[in-house]
Amino acid sequence: MSILKNEIKLIKSLGQKKFRHQEKLFLVEGIKGIREFLDSEFELYQLFATDAIFDAETTLISPKDLQRISALKTPNTALAIFKMPEPKSIKESSLVLALDDVRDPGNLGTIIRLCDWFGIENLVCSLETVDCYNPKVVQATMGSLTRVQINYIDLDDYLKHSELETYGTFMDGKSIYSETLPKKGIIIMGNEANGVSPKIESLVHKKLGIPRFGNLKATESLNVATATAIVLSAFKGQ
Repeated sequence: MSILKNEIKLIKSLGQKKFRHQEKLFLVEGIKGIREFLDSEFELYQLFATDAIFDAETTLISPKDLQRISALKTPNTALAIFKMPEPKSIKESSLVLALDDVRDPGNLGTIIRLCDWFGIENLVCSLETVDCYNPKVVQATMGSLTRVQINYIDLDDYLKHSELETYGTFMDGKSIYSETLPKKGIIIMGNEANGVSPKIESLVHKKLGIPRFGNLKATESLNVATATAIVLSAFKGQ
């Protein structure tokens, strides 16, 4: 069965944020990722595959057609379109991770996986943060997107009205290893190049830092996803 022109047009358009949010649809590629979404609360819109390998209704297409619609250099036998879920309220019963203008899809995808690993159920993102339904983000999460609730909000307004203590990461912050860390609170991670913005910094109750142990101390900063892994490990370790 060949893929229809209007199906190709839709799939290609979902590479852009504007059309993803207009259609309320996003793409998932690869068998493992698709199975994770099929087993979750996400609702399937359409599934394309070169073989009948899923229990869900599948449109069988040729490897050549899959190559035409895939964003990957080496397509992985299947591509699915899923519906975006309706936003849910943010739970503040434990730790919340907040991202202030994280722009790199790979970083966001890794951070979502870290939230899944460390049991962070709520990830809140500033409106400037890269879209979590960007195909590169979805690919990098390797299915963790199905287990982490993500809200895009006015971060400044959210922090002003939240009753939780806020913890920001800064180069001059107090060593995260010498502080008593709570089981409830908002952890804020900043932009790749500029860190936490001045507006958000003014709302931080406690500044934390990751100390450098290298003799030369020549490294200027850590990648935001790497820093997130260290910070979440420190919070969860206590």
